[in-house]
Amino acid sequence: MRYIKDLTELDRCDLNLAGGKASKLGSLLGAGIPVPGGFVVTTEAYRAFESENGLWVKIDALVYGTIPSGPAELDSVSEAIRSLFSGGKLSAHLVAQISEAYGRLGASPAVAVRSSATAEDLPDMSFAGQQDTFLNVVGHEALLDAVVRCWSSLWTARAIGYRQRNGIAHNDVALAVVVQEMIQSEASGVMFTANPVSENRAQVAIEATLGLGEALVSGMVEPDTYTVEGGIISGKSLGAKALAIRSRSEGGTQTAAEDNAGLQALPDSAILELARFGRKIEQVFGESQDIEWAWANGDLSIVQSRPITTLYPPLRGNEEGRFLSLFSLGAIQGMLDPFTPLGIDFFKEMIGRFAPLFGFRGTLDGQRGLYEAGMRIFLNFTPLLRSKGGRAFMRLYSKAVDPGSAEIARMLLRDPRLAIRKPGMKLRTALGFAWIGKSIAFGVLRNLASPSAGRKRIGLFIDGLVARIVAKHEAVGNLAQRIAVVEEVIRSLPPIFYKRLIPCVASGQVPFQLLLRFFSKVPRGPETVMELTRGLPFNVTTEMDLALWAVSRVIKNDRAAETHFGKADAASLAKNYLDGSLPPAAQEAIKVFMERYGMRGIGEIDMGRSRWKEAPASLLQSLKSYLAMDGGDKAPDAVFRGSGRAAASARLELLAMTRALPGGRLKVHRIDGMIKRTRELAGLRETPKFCAVKVLGAQRDGLLASGRDLRSAGILESPGDIFFLHIAELKAIASGEKGEWKALVARRKESYDREKKRRRIPRVLLSDGTAFYGGIGAANTDAPGVLCGNPVSAGVAEGTVRVVFEPHATVLLPGEILVCPGTDPAWTPLFLAAAGLVMEVGGVMTHGSIVAREYGIPAVVGVHEATVRLKTGQRVRVDGGSGTVTLLPPP
Repeated sequence: MRYIKDLTELDRCDLNLAGGKASKLGSLLGAGIPVPGGFVVTTEAYRAFESENGLWVKIDALVYGTIPSGPAELDSVSEAIRSLFSGGKLSAHLVAQISEAYGRLGASPAVAVRSSATAEDLPDMSFAGQQDTFLNVVGHEALLDAVVRCWSSLWTARAIGYRQRNGIAHNDVALAVVVQEMIQSEASGVMFTANPVSENRAQVAIEATLGLGEALVSGMVEPDTYTVEGGIISGKSLGAKALAIRSRSEGGTQTAAEDNAGLQALPDSAILELARFGRKIEQVFGESQDIEWAWANGDLSIVQSRPITTLYPPLRGNEEGRFLSLFSLGAIQGMLDPFTPLGIDFFKEMIGRFAPLFGFRGTLDGQRGLYEAGMRIFLNFTPLLRSKGGRAFMRLYSKAVDPGSAEIARMLLRDPRLAIRKPGMKLRTALGFAWIGKSIAFGVLRNLASPSAGRKRIGLFIDGLVARIVAKHEAVGNLAQRIAVVEEVIRSLPPIFYKRLIPCVASGQVPFQLLLRFFSKVPRGPETVMELTRGLPFNVTTEMDLALWAVSRVIKNDRAAETHFGKADAASLAKNYLDGSLPPAAQEAIKVFMERYGMRGIGEIDMGRSRWKEAPASLLQSLKSYLAMDGGDKAPDAVFRGSGRAAASARLELLAMTRALPGGRLKVHRIDGMIKRTRELAGLRETPKFCAVKVLGAQRDGLLASGRDLRSAGILESPGDIFFLHIAELKAIASGEKGEWKALVARRKESYDREKKRRRIPRVLLSDGTAFYGGIGAANTDAPGVLCGNPVSAGVAEGTVRVVFEPHATVLLPGEILVCPGTDPAWTPLFLAAAGLVMEVGGVMTHGSIVAREYGIPAVVGVHEATVRLKTGQRVRVDGGSGTVTLLPPP
């Protein structure tokens, strides 16, 4: 068995044989990048050593026998395993091969011995610093000892813990060992081909110190920092570099204090050459890289390259390289999860159908209103930021929807790349806006003239629209026909939006905004106007939550149903409902609810996500929470009625304020008219989303029928896999084209699952990769123990925090404070049990804020990293009037 490979024999395909570090070094050598010569002791040697010394059975017992978690346990297990390695014996065959390869490097040369694990330097997990490196190893015996110690470093406490946290099975990894000529560095450091802080991919960030790079990567020194952009050095800061690690002649290293504060570690010419190497390495691997380098005798060497795993994935679809400013649809909608490919196509196609109205390209691939990054949707607001009218719209809209994004937008307006362009918009674009504006205005005026007739009109239209879509899908029988129906429906949506749905939102907002403006300078005026939105009638989301509460009362009043719900978990209850075996009272009540709301679900704006009627576990989890709540004055329906009474009191107070103003008695009737129309129409804010979700649900049902056909034909593994293909791919399947469709879907589902674990999603993303995550609470912490955000629902609540990422897996106890990244309407059933609400995204007009006000729940949104800074079990005070969350001492 040959256990040794020269680095020149390797490339990135040799991950399992040579590990991440060595396989990438081989690729760099093949691309002409200067890499110190050397060889790798392959993973087969590690496996052989492990087998010959009977280590795995003992390791398995130590790692899986206790499942170490705490630092002390991990240290103890690590120490025991590493002692097994130090007591093991290398085979004569392996010793001979290592000695021969070492001899080819020279007469006992100094070498660097580095670990190269099969699970490291991966696109989403770097494993940086998890295994050991040994520098300036001199001599045959020292090398053999370093190889064994490298192997044993696969079992450091930090490596064991890292694998456990990331779900990597211990027996799935092995370690190769890289042995390279030692570079006696005059300077060394790291280089990032994208700025690791701002994520700007146009910038190369370099850190440098004197001597060996271990002083830098271990955090012992303050390095120089250099920034290269556009081929020039755009930033430079010289660090103290007060320590330096250097090689000893007899082997090993030594650390000494030095006075290097004014000395630049790397000359400018070498900085620019290094940046050029960085760009070439980036091209080799096709993604931004974290690179370790060394400089000696005027020459640069690359000793390691791995992906920068902390960057948000790059933007897709901007082949022209245009500068773009993109806002997260997820932050606007409160749904931060990734989208399925077909779900993204639906939005792209719909945007493409709007584009011709404004004189833009309207094809799926040609549209420029929507882009994808990290399997999430970002909206192109660049044209708005480059025009006066667009900036005015952004100031109004983004502040109401997500104040964090509005704050970022204000900062971006100083960027010269977003300067207002002259002349203004094209004639075709202006005419498009005028036409749509006229249609919206007509719809708004009709609704304001007769609110009751407007509500009835939109309700009948939505029911008719969905019925027609369902009928179209039922009338066809194959995939090609169903795709045609999907595209036909999408083509019909633009006029529906601007003639029917947008006026729903605007009808309530027009009188509401006029009231806010009228009372803006009246003491307590704006706050009292906000009180009008409590207990709003005709809100489909509120009606849904109260209907679910009514279902819980049916269950509560039926002994068999209540007993069954008390004993079973949500997953079992969901199975019972789907097979029709719940107690009759519960089965019937839930069935009636599903007939109206079963097309809703978590992440419902993505056509690829399951609906309550398919996967009702989250809904039944909410019912279990409701059953723990008492009725009476604190019951949700009673609280909602109380909110309505509070709004009625606010009306009387506003009318009294009006009479007290100069000439106010003449304005009372007009103000009362605006108040009444706000109450009658502002609840329609949720109707467009409700309509869109019903349309998506009907389209989903049709496509699932084809998914079942494709599963029967052996083309897909399951019906739901159809949503992991693009429209063009489905057309190819429909035409009979052969392909590795199952494998393609499997890869995409793997990427989707990986993206679903991502917790930091940019609010705003620039096309150069710059990502903005923080909201108004990122820097505005008034005092220790206080988190700041945006006040959206007045009141104060104290309670225990419950951090929730997946609502279907959570029983929210009555009186707990719900803390989450964001919410869509399918989250709102949890609100009935919550005492307060804290979200990372959102604004005064987003779904969660509206429903919180209607239920009278104190709510604060836009709290930066709330799900990280707050922990389940903490006690907090949520002040929805001031926008603060205060940490309280435990009881």
